Amino acid sequence: MPTLPCPLMSTRWHSPVGELLLACDAETLRGVWFVDQPGIPPWAGHAASGDHPLLERAIAQLTAYFAGERRGFDLPLNLRTGTPFQQAVWQALQAIPWGHTATYRSVATAIGRPSAVRAVGGAIGRNPIGIIVPCHRVVGSDGGLTGYTGGLERKRALLSLEAARH
Repeated sequence: MPTLPCPLMSTRWHSPVGELLLACDAETLRGVWFVDQPGIPPWAGHAASGDHPLLERAIAQLTAYFAGERRGFDLPLNLRTGTPFQQAVWQALQAIPWGHTATYRSVATAIGRPSAVRAVGGAIGRNPIGIIVPCHRVVGSDGGLTGYTGGLERKRALLSLEAARH
């Protein structure tokens, strides 16, 4: 496990689609997870709980997103926790415009690995910064909803929120 800068701060926030755990270090947002999703890294549970300007800024932007007042996020993100392949996938997710979807295959093609569709799915499932790095915008080749660590109902709700205001 990589060495983590200290101190790490975390907070919980009740979003319209469920309670979120947000974590940051002094300079970057390190995670946004649904508290009931699998795969939350152990260090997130050991972060000090409390107020931090970056967490407050993230919550303000998420609040505006859910109110339909924000279509993107302007936050310093730390996506260096993944492998180079995962980082490439997470970067590609950020290029999917608000209100649009992409397929797993199109993400694989965007990172120059068109035959790595399953590996792209695995990397998306390990996205540490949900909603802000929009993994919910990736759908199956037929446009159907597939896989989402927060659950398909939440994925459907996020896509509906964006479509309703598109």
